[in-house]
Amino acid sequence: QLEESGGGSVETGGSLRLSCTASGYTYTSNCMAWFRQAPGKEREVVAALASDGSASYLDAVKDRFTISKDNPDTLSLHMSNLKLDDPAMYYCAADGVSAHLPLRGSDCLRETEFYGYWGQGTQVTVSS
Repeated sequence: QLEESGGGSVETGGSLRLSCTASGYTYTSNCMAWFRQAPGKEREVVAALASDGSASYLDAVKDRFTISKDNPDTLSLHMSNLKLDDPAMYYCAADGVSAHLPLRGSDCLRETEFYGYWGQGTQVTVSS
């Protein structure tokens, strides 16, 4: 129900745009987010978007990454000025809660356990 695309390899300072196509139950989620996991590290949330359109970001990616919902079925992550710390598998996630809750983006910047639906991930590589 979640499928990511858009990963690839870029040089430092480059840009990539990741997309996540959602369908079914995940479409009605209050929160959607992008996580990343580098080898040997825990999965961490990098950006989250609430159903009211508000967003929140990991400090390390603020002013470089932008999360948005381009259309009702597609969540995007535009990444610019990519750094050597950014390579990872990037995952799209949705909470899958159909009941509307008055959440803000900051409420959605949560740990992995908060999210019930996940995509398979798309790899991002950055080279110097």
